[in-house]
Amino acid sequence: MITAIREVRRAKGMTLDDVARACVPPTTAQTIGRLETGTRTVSVGWLNRIAAALGVEASDLVTLPDRPDIAVAAVLDAAGAHAPRRAATVAPPRAEPGLVAVMVAGSVGDYRAGDHIWCERLAPDGFAGALNRDVLVPRPAGRYMFARLIGREGDRLHLLPLGSGARQQVVSDPPWIARAVRLVRGL
Repeated sequence: MITAIREVRRAKGMTLDDVARACVPPTTAQTIGRLETGTRTVSVGWLNRIAAALGVEASDLVTLPDRPDIAVAAVLDAAGAHAPRRAATVAPPRAEPGLVAVMVAGSVGDYRAGDHIWCERLAPDGFAGALNRDVLVPRPAGRYMFARLIGREGDRLHLLPLGSGARQQVVSDPPWIARAVRLVRGL
């Protein structure tokens, strides 16, 4: 199996030791190095541990012949655009189970017409993880609200709609909300 552990690790700016310490349970930098270079066989268990340590999916660490990766031509920072120190690739965005999308038809707040906002559905026990984030909230009669979650009191959510001059609104007991996790924007 050909892995992309090294490429993903470098793209994340992590050292072998960083990844080894982030593994659960922790391991050694030498072990991660052997798994990267193929001198030690990568099992599914190791792939899952390393993926969790890197904050990616295990499938992102496996080179698949039919999945197109995108070559990194430049790195942009405060000093401008420059060539990467090492060859790197990025995987294109991929949908995951539980995602819903919001299509932006007219510019509002930070979003422009044509944007797609990918949102992760959350059950009520996960609402706290969406504080100070943009969320999609279902309303009665097939309506929705897309706003910033600014507070929660029991089953009441305090939401600030996007755009200037909007007033805070309170929604009680929604069955789920969806936290914005990825913006897909054509240029």
